[in-house]
Amino acid sequence: MANKSICLYFQVHQPTRLRLYRFFEIGKDSHYYDDFSNRTILRRIAQKCYLPMNAQLLELIRANKGAFKVAFSISGSALEQFERYAPEVLDSFKALAATGKVEFLCETYNHSLASVASVSEFQHQVLKHKAAVERIFGVTPTAFRNTELIYSDGIGEQVYDLGFKTMLTEGARHIMGWRSPNFVYTNPIQPKLRLLLRNYNLSDDIAFRFSNKGWEMWPLTAEKYVGWLKDSAVNDDIVNLFMDYETFGEHQSEASGIFDFMKALPGAVLADGTFSFVTPSEAVKKHKPVGDLAVEDPISWADEERDLTAWLGNELQHEAFQKVYAMTEKLSIVNDAELWEDFGHLQESDHFYYMSTKFFSDGEVHKYFNPYDTPYEAFINYMNVISDFQIRLDEKRAALDVKETAVSELGAAPVKKAPVKKAPAKKAPAKKPAAAKKPAVKKK
Repeated sequence: MANKSICLYFQVHQPTRLRLYRFFEIGKDSHYYDDFSNRTILRRIAQKCYLPMNAQLLELIRANKGAFKVAFSISGSALEQFERYAPEVLDSFKALAATGKVEFLCETYNHSLASVASVSEFQHQVLKHKAAVERIFGVTPTAFRNTELIYSDGIGEQVYDLGFKTMLTEGARHIMGWRSPNFVYTNPIQPKLRLLLRNYNLSDDIAFRFSNKGWEMWPLTAEKYVGWLKDSAVNDDIVNLFMDYETFGEHQSEASGIFDFMKALPGAVLADGTFSFVTPSEAVKKHKPVGDLAVEDPISWADEERDLTAWLGNELQHEAFQKVYAMTEKLSIVNDAELWEDFGHLQESDHFYYMSTKFFSDGEVHKYFNPYDTPYEAFINYMNVISDFQIRLDEKRAALDVKETAVSELGAAPVKKAPVKKAPAKKAPAKKPAAAKKPAVKKK
């Protein structure tokens, strides 16, 4: 086996899109979702990306006799839509799972920002997603990938406490400094947690630049890319290539040659002999950590800043974020299954992403993924939905208060017993006076 490794990981997520929800519907209609768009978009991407790419990966695993390996994390929101609109996609992922060469990672069920909002909600979503992966794919995830690779020292500690030994995140320039992302690192609070860092330059060469004919390195071939991999890891251990799975066929069209590139890449890598493919859990067993990596403030893989400003960079986003998570405690008291389900979907990070007001280097990326014409429209629509949700929650809480009050009053009221009527005493017949007797002793 080659000493150096390549870890290839794909994110799969589809948001539960909201329909146009107007102000006058608040308190009258509580169906929030654009079922037509969700189904149409999911089916389109299934045909362009998921089904053909899954078939190609399965073929590559078989053709390379298991030497080719990949990893996935699939959000609960995407899993629900697969089950509802495209069960054949789930079947194709199950076929990949059956090879034993594909690792499925855990994440937040609703692809949410709960890790920076609520410890209890974060734990709930992680455990819910873990259970879904076990139910659908028959495997228990041991590696973790947070929403959009969001990570900090504190988040990493929580993840380890939830039972995960490996976590993926971004090799952001501002936290790496002179260090290379091509090594295994540890969490400084919990040294037993291993960190795999995304090599964003090499990952983005595929995910964002592949079809750009204005790129000085275009066209990208498998042989050229293997050369870049070798140059990047001359003295290093592992190159982590993390990207959206929709890169294949959706973000980069089939006409760009992206499928042909991916078909040729495993063979080119293995023929060179420098690298072997590993899954995240295999990577941390094969390579020892070179040190810890301190990340006090959360980082992510989004935009140039690699922070949280894609979702929490303006006042609109902060107001919406605080509004939704302020309801967590009341939801816990009410504990209504239907409200919990809607609450999960309303936490999806995409809703906050649509409110971004970035207009410069990352503006086009935000525009591509945004169904709204303006961030303000996204904010108004979301807040209308939140207003209706708040009404439902308050009504449930009020009803619960009434019920609890009634039970309390019933329990405090004294219970009156019906009086026991005594039979009238009978007069004893007159007797001759008898000699005095000792008083009887009462038995206890």
